[in-house]
Amino acid sequence: MAKLMIVDDEIDVREFAANFFRKRKLDVQTAGSAEEAIEKIKADRPNVVLLDIRMGGMSGIRALEEIKKIGSAIQVIMVTGTKPEESDAGEQCRRLGASDYVHKPLKLDELEQVVMNAVSKIP
Repeated sequence: MAKLMIVDDEIDVREFAANFFRKRKLDVQTAGSAEEAIEKIKADRPNVVLLDIRMGGMSGIRALEEIKKIGSAIQVIMVTGTKPEESDAGEQCRRLGASDYVHKPLKLDELEQVVMNAVSKIP
């Protein structure tokens, strides 16, 4: 079973997405901060991480760098309220190894497609 970690400092977003993907038969863990996520990823490596860019404490971009050091095969999907074309964050995330990029407000059909596409790439 594919393991998905959802990292977002907004508990409503985090829990809604977790329940959505649990219904799709994914093993889902959550973290409320980048720091918490990194510790959990070290202990129980997920296949896919849905990672918010803007959080209190460590940013999602910095967390992406750390996650890729832990496991380069971990697929990381970045989530932000800013569209990639409106900032350099999208390019920076791609350069650091993000597999995809979605923006808030999350559209469930788009989110499902992006996450399930990442899951399909798991060896």
